[in-house]
Amino acid sequence: MSLVRKFATVGGATLGSRFLGFARETLMAAALGTGPMADAFYAAFRFPNLFRRLFAEGAFNAAFVPLFAKEIEANGVEGAKRFSEEVLGVLFSVLLLITIAMELAMPWIVAWVIAPGFVDDTAKFDITVKLSIVMFPYLMCMSLTAMLSGMLNSLQHYFAAAVAPIFLNVALIGALGYGLWTGADPLATAWYLSWGVLVAGLLQMAVLYIGVRAAGMSFALKRPRLTPNVKRLLWLAFPAAVTGGITQINQLIGQMIASTKDGAISVLQYADRVYQLPLGVVGIAVGVVLLPELSRALRGGHVKEAANLQNRSLEFVLFLTLPAAGALWVISDEIVRVLYERGAFSVDTTATVAATLAIYGLGLPAFVMIKALNPGFFAREDTSTPMKITGISVVVNCALAVSLFPLFAERGIATAEATSGWVTTILLFVTLVRRGHWTWESALFSRVLRLIVATVIMAVALNYASLALAGWLAPQSSLFVQLAALMMLIGLAMVIYFSVAFLIGGADLSMIRRNMKRKAVAADPLPPADL
Repeated sequence: MSLVRKFATVGGATLGSRFLGFARETLMAAALGTGPMADAFYAAFRFPNLFRRLFAEGAFNAAFVPLFAKEIEANGVEGAKRFSEEVLGVLFSVLLLITIAMELAMPWIVAWVIAPGFVDDTAKFDITVKLSIVMFPYLMCMSLTAMLSGMLNSLQHYFAAAVAPIFLNVALIGALGYGLWTGADPLATAWYLSWGVLVAGLLQMAVLYIGVRAAGMSFALKRPRLTPNVKRLLWLAFPAAVTGGITQINQLIGQMIASTKDGAISVLQYADRVYQLPLGVVGIAVGVVLLPELSRALRGGHVKEAANLQNRSLEFVLFLTLPAAGALWVISDEIVRVLYERGAFSVDTTATVAATLAIYGLGLPAFVMIKALNPGFFAREDTSTPMKITGISVVVNCALAVSLFPLFAERGIATAEATSGWVTTILLFVTLVRRGHWTWESALFSRVLRLIVATVIMAVALNYASLALAGWLAPQSSLFVQLAALMMLIGLAMVIYFSVAFLIGGADLSMIRRNMKRKAVAADPLPPADL
């Protein structure tokens, strides 16, 4: 299966999950708006969700995959099974202890980490603690799910791991739908959502376990032992978790600061959900596929193949992300109005969320490029360098967030996160080039400049088109008319961008055809899954 086809497999499954995520947030906006229960739920969910991102998209995708692939290479399927059992024994034991400790310490965690600004509001603080206690076991489910995902990705079974997050959105949509159908008050709806999160974690874990068994791997839970392989995994996993979760770490810092203003956490969450669509579809797809592909190429001594993988991946993410960033900047108001403005979600809330979303759009290319650059380190079992760069990024984010929030509220938080994302991207890229781990292509640089030109032309046209359709997009128009107008804007933007990009040489059809047909150079230890 070609690199682009693998990206499409993961991206397609992720796209389905993100669309369901939009449906979930639309129901959430109607049911809770930016009220106190929305703040409480999002604050409580942020903590286990942070760990989900750290493990699922950080530690295990960065540390487990290269070691698992190496074990298959050296000792075959039996060796990989033995390694998985060693990791599972230690992981399960550690997670169980962490979960128990966190549950007992939840009031202090909420007060000092999750939402310090809630302390003065006793009712809001108490419900946040209770919701956190219900949802925190989701961390245990998702960490085990991350291990199963790493196994499937290493075996080139990408689809099952990518489709698993859909169950979270299905469970939460069911909880919100039930709440709206029964006329439940915001507090009851928040409880339904919290239990839905826990149910979703169990479902995701079960689905991936079935997927691993179907891929030909079976393993059992055994007593924990710190074998050399497990020690190596732990040594790589901690910095990888910090690095892979940089966006989520910055968001947690932003939430801590935003908790001092009513409704700010919900505003950031609604804006985050929109820009997570291109980030998830493109960035996560590239990150998930590129790491095992790059690991195989380097392990087989195919240096040119590795360099080509890196350059084509960066070209691919920018080709799709730059126009998304331009559109988020120009029509953020229209997007937020159509997606959210109904029920408890007011016109004023639309303006605030849209302004925040526009700033996140400027950081989108950086957030996605981080996903394409990190595998250049992880595939070489270097997780410490990205962690150091992440530390610099967190300092930048903290300094800017504290400075800008009093002046610009939610927009200050978004500016801090976008800036720290670009700092991380620049430092990662420069480090790879200086070490000789990234082959600089002047042709790639030229194409990226042309893609930027195509994006600017598209953005200008989109601005005039949105003004022409202002009547259709007005709050007084029906939802159907608003959706039709938004789809027209998106369709026009795609036509203009792709036409200009191909016309001026920012993209090349022959290059895309070559990547669609390209086969992996390194021999695969197990047959790939064409899912």
